[in-house]
Amino acid sequence: MSAQAQKSFPVSWEELHRTSKALAWRLLELGPFKGIVAVTRGGLVPAAIVARELEIRLIETACISSYDQKDQGELNVLKTAPEAGDGEGWLIVDDLVDTGETAKALRAMLPKAHFATAYAKPAGRPLVDTFVTEVSQDTWIYFPWDMEPQPSAPIVSTRQA
Repeated sequence: MSAQAQKSFPVSWEELHRTSKALAWRLLELGPFKGIVAVTRGGLVPAAIVARELEIRLIETACISSYDQKDQGELNVLKTAPEAGDGEGWLIVDDLVDTGETAKALRAMLPKAHFATAYAKPAGRPLVDTFVTEVSQDTWIYFPWDMEPQPSAPIVSTRQA
């Protein structure tokens, strides 16, 4: 998401915890899972919460970078999840599916895994099996690890004339 992002959606630690726990509730009847593949870095926190709630101890990581502070760039696979094989019986957990580019790479890596995210945007939503909250494509989600407390302008003042 780049300059076209016009809406912001700040997510607190408490909200992320509640949303991740709701994700675990949705996944409960789909398991048991052999393990979780947490997508770094954003998927680490939701994956830890889901792992706790579903009592999953085996956690692997898939390390993929595509974002900097504000923009989506080129996809870079830093580490696959070799222990998960083709994904059969495994659960992939990420914080967000946005354009779907990371999701496509994960699907190619682990085609038989169940893919779950806390948040989904319309462009990437068809690539995940389970999600909790949908936000519009033109919304930038600010996760708790991206924020510091600071004053903010009222929404009405951010409208373009």
